[in-house]
Amino acid sequence: MIFRAVEEAGPGPKWAALFAEFWPAYRRWWVRDGLAARPTYAEGRREIQRHMPEILDLYDTLAEAAGGGDAEARFLSFLRPPAYLAGCSQAVWQGDEPLLVRNYDYDPHAFDAVLLKTNWRGRGVIGMSDGLFGLIDGMNDSGLAVSLTFGGRREVGGGFGVPLILRYVLETCETTEEAAAALKRLPSHMSYNVTALDAGRRFVTAYLAPDRETVISRSPVATNHQERVEWSSHARFTATVERERFLLQRLTLHPETERKFVGAFLKPPLYSTAFTEGFGTLYTAAYRPRAGEMALNWPGASWRQGFDGFEEGARVVDTPARLPAAPV
Repeated sequence: MIFRAVEEAGPGPKWAALFAEFWPAYRRWWVRDGLAARPTYAEGRREIQRHMPEILDLYDTLAEAAGGGDAEARFLSFLRPPAYLAGCSQAVWQGDEPLLVRNYDYDPHAFDAVLLKTNWRGRGVIGMSDGLFGLIDGMNDSGLAVSLTFGGRREVGGGFGVPLILRYVLETCETTEEAAAALKRLPSHMSYNVTALDAGRRFVTAYLAPDRETVISRSPVATNHQERVEWSSHARFTATVERERFLLQRLTLHPETERKFVGAFLKPPLYSTAFTEGFGTLYTAAYRPRAGEMALNWPGASWRQGFDGFEEGARVVDTPARLPAAPV
């Protein structure tokens, strides 16, 4: 895989070039059920104005930068996209420094692999791109970090794709309390778990769902189920319960250094080599929102970035077929 780091304060030629590069593949995915199955431009813009008015101007700017076409604008609204599943594990380290660590388990052929640093609305944001507008994890210069995991439920509803929800949170919120309030009211088209951590070490995990109220949990760990397992075959395939138990044990029974905690994500049972099944671990991200720093990690490699030192460029990452077992 080739990972890229791109910095552009406002939507400009770098973002437009990335969108043009990814758009053919995203369009094929987005219209796989037929163009008529997707919301209209008017619907998407109206729902953003209703639920996320603070980023409406940004949405308009990005739609124009993407070429101003109807399909592009409809896609960028993230309203009722096709269903998609991911694996993922995430946890808040219990040490003195605020630290959010996550594994992103997904199909390497359906992944932007772009770390974006932006200042689209006067607030700095660094995060892993999805659809060039949304984020699958990230932090802002106010000291807030967020990441997501799939929530392990089949239901699909009429809300937004969760990457746009994460983008909205980082563009508009400064604290975990503000993030929790936003997550509680924003409609999500599928079930996801979003963990938020701020510079004061306050954290929550929000259980989003399309068919019931969002639950705000004080859990420092999220894998691929919510308060209980509701999709047993998916739970067995992804070992969601086993990964959750492993992380909780590390946080409670095995007090350890930050380095060892991050390292545990790079080995089984958290690290997955199921790349051909679409659930391999593509990267491990470690966010330090108080310091304004983060790192992308892989077995044997790390790429550190931050608001005060962001390195544009690319890294080639090989995906291992096998890893040593985790220590007991």
